[in-house]
Amino acid sequence: MAKRNKKHEKRVKKLIVICLLSAIILTVSTYAWFIGMQTVSVNAFEVEIAGADGLLLSVDGKTFTETVTINKDTETYSGNTNKWTSLEPISTIGAMDNATNGSRMIVYEKSSLTSSGGGYRLLSEQLVNKDDPSTTDKVEAEANGYVVFDLFVKNMSGEKYYSGNNTANEEAVYLTLDSSVLVGNSGVENTGIENSVRVAFAQIGRVQAPTTNELDDEDDATTIANIRGITCADDSSKKITGICRKATIWEPNDTKHVDNAISWYTKSCLKRTIDTEAGKDEFNGACNTIADGTFYETYAVAKAIPESLTYPVDVYDGAKYNTSTNSITAGYLNAVDTFTDSEKILSGTSRKEFMTLAPNSVTKVRVYVYIEGQDVDNYDFASLGKQISVNFGFTKERFTAEDIEYVENDDVDLNDDLYRNFYITYENSGTVTIPEEYKDIVTFKDDTNTLAILKSIKKSFTIKDGETVVNVTRTITADGHVNWEAKAAA
Repeated sequence: MAKRNKKHEKRVKKLIVICLLSAIILTVSTYAWFIGMQTVSVNAFEVEIAGADGLLLSVDGKTFTETVTINKDTETYSGNTNKWTSLEPISTIGAMDNATNGSRMIVYEKSSLTSSGGGYRLLSEQLVNKDDPSTTDKVEAEANGYVVFDLFVKNMSGEKYYSGNNTANEEAVYLTLDSSVLVGNSGVENTGIENSVRVAFAQIGRVQAPTTNELDDEDDATTIANIRGITCADDSSKKITGICRKATIWEPNDTKHVDNAISWYTKSCLKRTIDTEAGKDEFNGACNTIADGTFYETYAVAKAIPESLTYPVDVYDGAKYNTSTNSITAGYLNAVDTFTDSEKILSGTSRKEFMTLAPNSVTKVRVYVYIEGQDVDNYDFASLGKQISVNFGFTKERFTAEDIEYVENDDVDLNDDLYRNFYITYENSGTVTIPEEYKDIVTFKDDTNTLAILKSIKKSFTIKDGETVVNVTRTITADGHVNWEAKAAA
């Protein structure tokens, strides 16, 4: 079983995307979100991403490969708005600013906080991370307080491109089971800092996938510019489909709550009763309990919280905590529909999709890594954890080997890079020339007579074998099997 699991794990990692954020060092010098954590240093932050089976990746919108690496020193492309900065607790529901000058996830910072009768009164304002069209001020990058970068995802599945922004024509992508956020090797266990981390994936927009994976600066200048310039807005002249639907937010460790976080909440939170007719706002009695092993939703900041409210927002507002829903009803706090680790580990047909991608497209995805200040686990001393590590991956395969009770076949090595390819053996009479558009998906297995064709190819094509033109023909049998045959053209 162990051998089979190991092989299956390696196979899954080759299927779609593996995104490893290695050595994310969060060195905390002060306190966490509510009392005023100001700085979390980020060092040696590196992202390694790999893909296969019809999905390629790029950090510059020009070169698409199965593996890319990005960190704060990586040169991506001119005009990018990536940000590698110190982390400060923020709050967001994943809503997007769809304006052309925006195309950003809307995030909020704490502007004021003080003790209340049974928690903490919170004021908040939106972070400025876009240009203001009413002024001459220009914001060339995202705001400080989180890490964000562009990832261009090329999905080569299918031949048709759907220009409409409609999830009905998109393909499901799942979060891999080994995706995790943990305390780093140099971190301090049992502080719970890792339980407040979030990773958001915002699809900005997409274009039809180019036929080549290495675009030329001169010949493909327009295509490169269109890919890099994708925003939330549709642009028919550039064939850009704007997306900017609400970001998918991954909430790791959703059921984990350390004893210190539970104790802090229990001591500082009192049940809140607001009687608007009588003008009463009272804190009295214990809040709802929280326990390790149970998921509790986060009521994140949904709009700026001003100082003029008759009934101020309290950080513990919400049915799950102090029971008061006034701040939620007024729209200042909203329960966030995150994708949790509890959903990640569901199996079989219960497994939930993480996000969807259109076929035959290049999608610009903005990835945000941040600390959610409104998370109940983000208490004062969580910052003492000092270091976390984050890794995540994607796959198109809904079922694991265990789901289908896969029986190991010694003749099939799941670790073989060429597994899932089709092989055609024929007598090679000369130097074989493969068309440019197929060079990344047609190759030779281990000799010059065994042509390997990736399963993702959907149509027949021709190659040149010396001076001979060879037709490589794809057929589908009545029982659904795919066959390939190579014959010299008549």
